[in-house]
Amino acid sequence: MRSKARSEVGAALRKCAGSFAMTGVFSLVINLLVLASPLYMMQVYDRVLASRSHDTLVALTVLVVGLLLFMGLLELVRSRVLVRVGARVDGLLSTRVIDAVLRRALARGATEGDAPLADLKSLREFLSGQGPFAFFDAPWVPIYLAVIFVMHPLLGYVATAGAVLLFAIALLNELCTRGALSRAARQAGQSDDLADAGRRNAEALKAMGMEPGILRRWQGLHRKALRFQGMASDRAGAFSAATKSIRLILQAAILGVGAALVIEQAISAGVMIAASIIMARALSPVEQALGNWRGFVAARAAYQRLSRLLAAFPREPERLRLPDAASRLHVDRLLAGAPDSPRPILAGLDFSLSAGEALGVIGPSASGKSTLARLLVGIWRPRSGAVRLDGVALNQWQDLGRQIGYLPQDVELFDGTVAENIARFAAEMAPEAVIAAARAANLHEVVARLPEGYNTRIGESGQRLSGGQRQRLGLARALYGDPFLVVLDEPNANLDHDGDLALAEAIAGLRARDRIVVVMTHRPSIIDCVDKLLVLQDGRQRAFGPRDEVLAVETRSPGRIDRKVTPLPAREAS
Repeated sequence: MRSKARSEVGAALRKCAGSFAMTGVFSLVINLLVLASPLYMMQVYDRVLASRSHDTLVALTVLVVGLLLFMGLLELVRSRVLVRVGARVDGLLSTRVIDAVLRRALARGATEGDAPLADLKSLREFLSGQGPFAFFDAPWVPIYLAVIFVMHPLLGYVATAGAVLLFAIALLNELCTRGALSRAARQAGQSDDLADAGRRNAEALKAMGMEPGILRRWQGLHRKALRFQGMASDRAGAFSAATKSIRLILQAAILGVGAALVIEQAISAGVMIAASIIMARALSPVEQALGNWRGFVAARAAYQRLSRLLAAFPREPERLRLPDAASRLHVDRLLAGAPDSPRPILAGLDFSLSAGEALGVIGPSASGKSTLARLLVGIWRPRSGAVRLDGVALNQWQDLGRQIGYLPQDVELFDGTVAENIARFAAEMAPEAVIAAARAANLHEVVARLPEGYNTRIGESGQRLSGGQRQRLGLARALYGDPFLVVLDEPNANLDHDGDLALAEAIAGLRARDRIVVVMTHRPSIIDCVDKLLVLQDGRQRAFGPRDEVLAVETRSPGRIDRKVTPLPAREAS
């Protein structure tokens, strides 16, 4: 599984193999053309100055200028090719990454933030930048050194020693900065998460005087990140300075050795100058790698993290499109808990509902009501047992969202128009369905009073709406498209009396259209709207059956399970 998902990231790179090959060809020609400049210098020193021929100088100059202009054009094309490679890799992976991020949030909670999107950005920016050029130019280093050896072995030894020394510095740079950069990234991520949590809860922080404490904690994390970042930057700066100094020393050394060889008439002055230029080009990929080392390290770490993410959340298989659900909801011997915890929250739940029925789920806090809501809509998957619509387990539905309406306790809305939020940001919005859902949630009149009606933008998290309006908008979203199963988790937490009446009317309307409604609630006003009750206690099914019978038994003997409530086995009750 892991290797398969890892190849998914690699597959995106392999699809760009043609572009990489093209870049390699351009690099081949560019590195050949690099030799034009030192060869020109060698010819000028050894032939033009000796012959004093202006015609030869003009011809050589025109030729080398043309070759160098062509080289510059190829550099431009090579750079643009890699920019498009980065964009294509992003296009191939972005949908999969965001899908995996959302699925991970369901499985582990939203505490890990959007780091994979930052990783994808790091990978794209590295591919689009100057870093890859070092890899394409690196194979030419031994070729350049070989050319210098041909000019004279002693010059070759000097250049080779310089290349080995610079490579060793690059390796030490990696070893000495890796740990500090990793710790800096970890601390920066924690400080960013804390700042984001503070932004989301700014009102509570202000009201309860929590700002100083949160700021102190953020500053502590931020300072640690800066300390580790500064440590890594200091080390990288030291290696960079050493590299520049050694490069200048090597240029002086090869000129000095070359001058000695010229004095001994072992080589010409032109060879001395050409060797100096070629050596500078031979060392260029090493310097380029050092200059882009941080980007390379970030891209490599991003690749590894994206590989692990996609390994944990591979593509879901294609499923056959089924007819819309129309008859039954069955909870079959359900055992379930939070995805990131081994402790079960619900155990032994077994009941059925038919079209047109409404179930109220009641019980004390922490009895498992919200967990059951998440299981009924497919957010969490059971550890054993199943939730079935018309006999089909939820994980077998291709378009489960069309079958389900869900109103969670904490209604999350998105920056967009009222209509877009009601229509679930569908690609093709049905205006009549939007208005019908708004009317069913008693929201239509409220929307009509907004500045732009259904086209009014509500801001991030619906900040321009009141709590009750957000609740009604969330209800309208749940009712959009007339789904077969509607699950409402504490739907009247922020509703006034009129909102309660509208909710009761919505439930009655759903039942009249042969839909199934499941309501997690404590309020008697909603219990009056259902015909069946499920009582949960400590994650177990305390009672299930017709509302009046369950209420009568619970009133007579609270705290005791009475089998008379369900004369038939729970999974057979209708």
